Amino acid sequence: MELKRNIELKGYNTFGVSAKASLLTQIWRIDDLQKVIEKNKALHMEIYPLGGGSNILLTGDIDKWVLINHLKGISIISENDKEVTLEVMSGENWHEFVLYTLENKYFGLENLSLIPGLVGAAPIQNIGAYGVEVKDFIQSVEYVDLKTGDIKKLVNADMHFDYRHSIFKKELKGKVFITSVEFKLHKDPKVNVQYKALIEELEARSIKNPGPKDISDAVIAVRRSKLPDPAIIGNSGSFFKNPVVDNSLLENLEKKFEDVPHYPAEPGKVKLAAGWLIEKAGWKGFRDGAIGVHEKQALVLVNYGGGKGSDIKTLSDKIIADIKNKYGVVLEREVNIL
Repeated sequence: MELKRNIELKGYNTFGVSAKASLLTQIWRIDDLQKVIEKNKALHMEIYPLGGGSNILLTGDIDKWVLINHLKGISIISENDKEVTLEVMSGENWHEFVLYTLENKYFGLENLSLIPGLVGAAPIQNIGAYGVEVKDFIQSVEYVDLKTGDIKKLVNADMHFDYRHSIFKKELKGKVFITSVEFKLHKDPKVNVQYKALIEELEARSIKNPGPKDISDAVIAVRRSKLPDPAIIGNSGSFFKNPVVDNSLLENLEKKFEDVPHYPAEPGKVKLAAGWLIEKAGWKGFRDGAIGVHEKQALVLVNYGGGKGSDIKTLSDKIIADIKNKYGVVLEREVNIL
């Protein structure tokens, strides 16, 4: 276990903003993690696990012990003619894992192609896209308690999954390091095509009866057409969650706009498209020096180079205030602010 001090984190976050961590250690094995926890009994630092850095905004230096996740490996736990259960280490790249499942004819995750980040972040956010949420495939999550070093496991029912939410964002936030995730996947294809952009992409490819690989390819194409590559323009993908509101609020909006996109939610509520609201308010393509709102997708805040995390945070504050003032809708950030 190597401990480094005052380490620059620009290369560890997809926004590409500059900030330093007081301490940093690369985690290659679970015993590396347990050594950190044992040493920290004397240091009393706040431990911060960092995966792909695709869902954080650093607004300044952080006085934390940052852990970079390199835990790798995929293994079969059980298998029959219809299903397979895989244990996937948390440091595996999410998109590469999705491609692995398709190559091996394990189906269910194809709509979640090209989502940035590591496997360990999937249950935390309950990642979702194009009508699919990862909670429907997660069997269990194994983690290490950052205070005691004990290895524990939670099953799906105990993880309090909801829209972009889980127990790891509330009760266990900052208290655990996820080490592996178990997924149960299908061997019989069950494609999910319900979003307009996905349907249009399949039609453009003249695909009438898509299989899982067709769905994945279409999702990748749509995402690449709308979302900037973090290697070129700093960003964290969708910055805001799609808000869930009462039906009455939707009815008020429809009096002003006939084309308000909305999707089913729990009884009495609907999910609105945050990107549509932000674009309608005139923010799409906005730029203020090194930061701005992406020209093709209003959900994405960007760092064109040299931008400060604090300035991006301020921009998000202005957008939240403007959307509330114009539409009575309160946007919530999907990105974690540090």
